[in-house]
Amino acid sequence: MQSGFRADHGYTSAMLKVLNDIITAIVKRHYCAAVFIDLAKAFDSVNHHILIGRLDSLGFSNDCLAWFTNYFSDRVQCVKSERLLSRPLAVAMGVPQGSILGPTLFSVYINDVALAAGESLFHLYADDTILYTSGPSLDTVLTLQTSFNATQFSFRGLQLLLNTSKTKCILFNRSLPAPARPSSITTLDGSDLEYVDNYKYLGVWLNCKLSFQTHIFLFRNKASFTHAAKHTLVKLTILPILDFGDVNYKIASNTLLNKLDAVYHSTIHFVTKAPYTTHHCDLYALVGWPSLHTRRQNHWLIYKTMLGKVPPYLNSLVTIAAATCSTRSSRYISLVTPKTNSSFGRLSFQFSAAFDWNELQQSLKLETLISLTSFKHQLSEQLTDFCTCT
Repeated sequence: MQSGFRADHGYTSAMLKVLNDIITAIVKRHYCAAVFIDLAKAFDSVNHHILIGRLDSLGFSNDCLAWFTNYFSDRVQCVKSERLLSRPLAVAMGVPQGSILGPTLFSVYINDVALAAGESLFHLYADDTILYTSGPSLDTVLTLQTSFNATQFSFRGLQLLLNTSKTKCILFNRSLPAPARPSSITTLDGSDLEYVDNYKYLGVWLNCKLSFQTHIFLFRNKASFTHAAKHTLVKLTILPILDFGDVNYKIASNTLLNKLDAVYHSTIHFVTKAPYTTHHCDLYALVGWPSLHTRRQNHWLIYKTMLGKVPPYLNSLVTIAAATCSTRSSRYISLVTPKTNSSFGRLSFQFSAAFDWNELQQSLKLETLISLTSFKHQLSEQLTDFCTCT
């Protein structure tokens, strides 16, 4: 459950996995409690002796261990300001940031922390950690407290310090009675963690209702962008903001997504200088850009999941249906759509990925898996209609 600095992993796959778990819990009419753990200067706090011991337990040879010991030895750092250079200071802890080995060594260092989660679920993106659990009653918070205690002991054993002021709790719930004040979750030092309605996790704002209202409202009009940004190439500034994590808030309401469309259309007006009365269908044609809806569909990880180019925790949520030969259409690759009795449950990755793929296959008609490059080419040919108006 480590998604940071690994091939085929990323913030999007991590977010999809966590959201899928939370949505699944809510569909069961369960409360889902989560702790977003913040560590103080995690990369700078790695103890070299403990790390060498970790590498030893993984079976690294004595020569390798000696090489790593040498790699950490006699490191110094200093600060340069204009022409002034501070005296060097010995670095006795931490992994070199900005290096190729640093993130991998840090992942090895904290890899076993997840074992402390017990009955709760645990996900890491480098040192960004979420610990969460669900249940039919608010007793789920007690389960989370037990897991949180064990996790804190594990971090302490690694000499990693909890940043209490930045570690927050959320109680995810859409339809169950909201408690006036959930049971406190405390640190080992006795400090109560703050419950919040919104939290920025991996760059995306989550709220307790999973509406994505907070995230989308950040970009509700052109005033969100600085004067300098308006004069910077749009594809390098504004579009990455709109694209960041966009597949995760596919589940947001049309009312909120329309607010993003307004920003997108305003951006195209900026590029084309088209009159503000120009219909958005014509705007898309003027710049040759698809709608944000189509961009989200293009960023969807369904086909990568089928090719096994995503983390196992996502791959396990998708099942290819057994092929039959009764009709030609039955030979097309389809996905098993899991059963769900609620419209909210249909927003989970395991359902929406299968549903979207089976809909797409009505036009693609793929009978065998092809390369990702070939698939993207076929997909671009299918999505030639830039406007999604009905």
